[in-house]
Amino acid sequence: MNNIFSNKQSQVCKYRCHGDITSEILESITDSEISSNESLQKEFAGLSQSIDELRELLEDCHPLMSKVYFVMQIESLFAKIRSQSLQLFELLQSSNDLPDELSSSSLEHCIQKIKHMGHEKLSSILSKAIRDQADGSGPSVDSRSKIADFLNLKSNQELLIEAVALEKLKENAEQAEKIGDLEVIEEMINLVTHMIDCLIEAKQSESSNPVPIPPDFCCPLSLELMTDPVIVASGQTYERGYIRKWLDLGLTVCPKTMQTLAHTNLIPNYTVKALIANWCESNNVKLPDRLTPVGVISSFHKPNSPVHHHHVQTPSVDSLPENTPESGDQGENSTVSNTNESQADEVVVPPEVAVEVVAQPSAATPRRDHEYSPRFEPRPRNQLWRRPSDRFGPRIVSSPTTETRPDLTAVETQVKKLVNELTDTSIDVVRNATSELRLLARHNMDNRIVIANCGAINLLIGLLKSTDEKVQENSVTALLNLSINDNNKTTIANADAIEPLIHVLETGSSEAKENSAATLFSLSVIEDNKIRIGRSGAIRPLVDLLGNGTPRGKKDAATALFNLSIFHENKARIVQAGAVRYLVELMDPAAGMVDKAVAVLSNLATIPEGRAAIGQEGGIPVLVEVVELGSARGKENAAAALLQLCTNSSRFCNMVLQEGAVPPLVALSQSGTPRAKEKAQSLLSYFRNQRHGNGGRG
Repeated sequence: MNNIFSNKQSQVCKYRCHGDITSEILESITDSEISSNESLQKEFAGLSQSIDELRELLEDCHPLMSKVYFVMQIESLFAKIRSQSLQLFELLQSSNDLPDELSSSSLEHCIQKIKHMGHEKLSSILSKAIRDQADGSGPSVDSRSKIADFLNLKSNQELLIEAVALEKLKENAEQAEKIGDLEVIEEMINLVTHMIDCLIEAKQSESSNPVPIPPDFCCPLSLELMTDPVIVASGQTYERGYIRKWLDLGLTVCPKTMQTLAHTNLIPNYTVKALIANWCESNNVKLPDRLTPVGVISSFHKPNSPVHHHHVQTPSVDSLPENTPESGDQGENSTVSNTNESQADEVVVPPEVAVEVVAQPSAATPRRDHEYSPRFEPRPRNQLWRRPSDRFGPRIVSSPTTETRPDLTAVETQVKKLVNELTDTSIDVVRNATSELRLLARHNMDNRIVIANCGAINLLIGLLKSTDEKVQENSVTALLNLSINDNNKTTIANADAIEPLIHVLETGSSEAKENSAATLFSLSVIEDNKIRIGRSGAIRPLVDLLGNGTPRGKKDAATALFNLSIFHENKARIVQAGAVRYLVELMDPAAGMVDKAVAVLSNLATIPEGRAAIGQEGGIPVLVEVVELGSARGKENAAAALLQLCTNSSRFCNMVLQEGAVPPLVALSQSGTPRAKEKAQSLLSYFRNQRHGNGGRG
């Protein structure tokens, strides 16, 4: 951050000079008649407020804040103050009541001085880089270089600190429901993530070393070969010195995954340490002395050997320790019993993010069958995994808070009037009535009960087939808001709403489709409705929305499909509708839907058709990736899905091993949640049993 301050110092000094000029003029007009001019008072008030904002911004500045966000804010304020000052002086210049000591020529001199004061415009470079990143072209090398130099974001560590700061700002914007700020911060995060990717690629291209270091053996902070690897609470492995320095700075999130660390204990990763030692010995690479990080708030020294994303030989499953020193209370790994096809493997409902480690097939391991090869290039696993914006739960277009409404009689009178208007012959009247009911249903639980009791539900369901787009949108959103009430869920379903909701899914606007999917999710909370919805033909249009809808629509569709997939009969329908292909595609972290997608896949993996589709659509590599880099709950569900795949097919088992699943599973068995540990231990135990000659199904 020092670099920002040093680069901004001259600019701040110029504005301090500018402040001196303004102060002199203010003093000269304080006691004059012109001070009572309302236009001038308004300009002075605006300028004063902007200066106060600038002062607060500078006072709140600290080394771990977002540099990108800071620059965008401060340069915007500088430009605003400059503009306000010019307006003020030009207004004074046009006045006829200037005090004697102020002449028109002296004001003109001040105006010219401010105009030529100038200021550095890094914000314009940042804005263009953000736009270029958003439209897919990516910022130029020159832009990235200027940003890195000016903001001192030259090292991987500095970029990761910036990413953490932006994630915190994003979280604050989410909590405050500042949608505009949230979108801007998301774009900044995308830019920084791109800069991290470019830095790693640059490190790769720098080396002339004939033996590239496997990425799993390099610390995500230093990008260097680890000598003392340790596991943090997220399950990610780092070089001890670098992660200790990170934690000492007061950073309590995992640098790679942005997951808040439950504790700051560092657990030695003896498995990875042994794998590194074996690799060094096999490749005649001298293991370096223990690395000591230089300051994280400045550039680190250049690594000797950059990261290369080449496949690494998978360690023998026989060589894996039954009880590693890190596992403590885990005891013997249990063997896997045969899966009961009629029972769903319990699925944890997603959010958050987390983790890392990987390896690849040995020469003896058979290659993956051609028909099961992924349809797209695998994503590099060193990329920054970010916390998705949305939690995996119902998205209700309403306020969850319950307000006290002292006069429900007045509400009931209003609702009865609106319900009568739903059958009016004027489309404008109906449109207005549905809009009003939508808003009333949004406010509190009392309103939802009153609206239902006044007979609105049946009429709103009838309007789902309206040819007027706005009436349809308002009606489906009102039903969504009404369905928050559990009694209303039953009433809506019993009023034959499912078929009209499917009609909206198939023919409605983007917003109507989104809210129809969200309503189906809300209704499916009741067990009987899962059966009704599944048998009604809703699954295919939900899958179509999953694949072709807006980002919001895809999330609503995934949420509904997850709930429906809990009922065994619906699983085959979801697979047959082609959902697996879309779910695998949505496991790209950029989509922000990894946890949603893997939760549904975990349910679908409990049936043969689901497992076959996951293998066919290239799902195995991304499931392994989630075990390695996913959220705590994502890892649980990915491990559960892999357990189903491996214990029911030797072919899939080999593919999982080829994808280098062993190291991340070892890490998960040592530092995951209780359920994740159980799944990982069972899978590792199954691998060992297979190696010892216990055959599996083909």
